[in-house]
Amino acid sequence: MKNKIISISIFLLIITTALPVSSNIINNTQLFEQQNKLSDDQSFDQIIEFLMRRGHFPSISACIIKNDQVVWSKGYGFSDKEEGIMATENTVYQIASVTKTVTGTALMQLYDQGLFNLDDNVNDYLPFILINPNFPEHSITFRMLLSHSSSLRNNMEYWDVDFTVEGPPFLGYPDPWLEDYLVPGGNLYEPSVWNDKYSPGERSVYANINFDLIAYLVELISGEPFYEYCEKHIFDPLDMENTSFRLTDFNSEQVALPYFWNPFTKKHETNENFVFNHYPAGGLFTTVSDLAHFMIAQMNGGVYNGKRILNESTVEEMHKIQPPGNKYSFYFGLAWLIMSRSVWIGLEYPFFFLYYFSRALFSGHGGDISYGLHTRMNMKLSKDVAVIFFINTHRIQRKGWNCAELLNDLLFLKSYSFGRVNKNIYPFDLVSGYINDFSDTLSFNLIRNKIITNTFFINFLEKSSYMFPLLKN
Repeated sequence: MKNKIISISIFLLIITTALPVSSNIINNTQLFEQQNKLSDDQSFDQIIEFLMRRGHFPSISACIIKNDQVVWSKGYGFSDKEEGIMATENTVYQIASVTKTVTGTALMQLYDQGLFNLDDNVNDYLPFILINPNFPEHSITFRMLLSHSSSLRNNMEYWDVDFTVEGPPFLGYPDPWLEDYLVPGGNLYEPSVWNDKYSPGERSVYANINFDLIAYLVELISGEPFYEYCEKHIFDPLDMENTSFRLTDFNSEQVALPYFWNPFTKKHETNENFVFNHYPAGGLFTTVSDLAHFMIAQMNGGVYNGKRILNESTVEEMHKIQPPGNKYSFYFGLAWLIMSRSVWIGLEYPFFFLYYFSRALFSGHGGDISYGLHTRMNMKLSKDVAVIFFINTHRIQRKGWNCAELLNDLLFLKSYSFGRVNKNIYPFDLVSGYINDFSDTLSFNLIRNKIITNTFFINFLEKSSYMFPLLKN
């Protein structure tokens, strides 16, 4: 009984610490002092290294973009532990589902050329009939594929594919694989690939297969193999010299090895990098430095270094919440996910609580590969700040998930140390809307409190007195 009372008291303390009570509203001087601590590279590095230890991350490569330029980038840890190769901002990682933003951009470039309309039926462009057999009267459009509202679903059969150490082209992919997989009567068809509850356009449900179709449509409409199209129309104009869908385009020492953290043996298990058939949905290899060029183009209305890859109005459409507008922990844009500020309280699974404010603030994408990768790319919708980071292990366990969330927040907080600072005002870009009124100040404090709360209990559990320098008074 006594232990139960102690447990309840600890839980109440967690919640109380993170609640937005008036005593937690920090003033301008405190904000300025926190920014100064984040500006100190040694202190910031200590925070990153602590998250790496706690999350079991062998390496992190990260960068911060502000006002259309990279203002900070760095690598931490080992991209190859066995060979002792250190990670840098130029280390190549497979970026998993962040790839979808590139695949969507390729299709939207063809939209800019007037070659289709977003609400066109894709059957006008495909060599086979794409229809949900549960709702045969409903058409499937380009917009639906891009916003995951096509009524397609992930199923286990999707990953019954070849994994190689080379790259595209793949024999039989995308044609005739897509037809065999999606059309009733096909050799690979399983009814579970189609939603039997929601018709096309009725609800967005995340499914990788949408982006296999998008890449196929790029090939059909442009007349170019998808991977070659991306090299010519995206990677080359954006000076993305260390980016490719083909693993053989890199030397082995350039590419971070994926590691699986085994919670039972408490050790990392080394895996190899692979290329798989569904590369348009998650198979791109790149660096944070290269991907920053792509993000700058998105932040700058489709232009990077004087080169335009998308019309400004098209970029705006991609980062808008798309119909039907349903929400999970995010909304769906066109190949992008639209997110609000989150509040995360608690320890690790299953003791956690997550709350999302209704106002959308960020557009981005994350990616995970279970054998050893997590990636993230987010920008503020005001388009003045963005962060990118790659980790060469998974975040399946709650520890890894929580530390990745904290890393994302810390990079955004670090971004405010670049640029004009004035002790008499908030040390943030007021135009951006991140902190421009009481509610936004409250949001900032909730972020701060979740760092404090989780750091305290991490240290409590580890019986350590170490605290983030950021949080010391």
